[in-house]
Amino acid sequence: MPINKNEITKEMLEKAMQCKDADELIALAKAEGKEITREEAEACLDKMGDFELDEKDLEKVAGGVACAIVR
Repeated sequence: MPINKNEITKEMLEKAMQCKDADELIALAKAEGKEITREEAEACLDKMGDFELDEKDLEKVAGGVACAIVR
């Protein structure tokens, strides 16, 4: 099942930001019962590359998304 941007939680985003490469992000998505392609994972990691949220910004993530993966 693809990831809907409205389903992304603060915890999911925090975990995604810890991924070092596309394989880790793909495995994380799979563990959450979702599927993403290598291209989607790489694009997401590129967007998050130099992006860091402080605690205040993380609280706002519940309804938003730093990386949208939708099929």
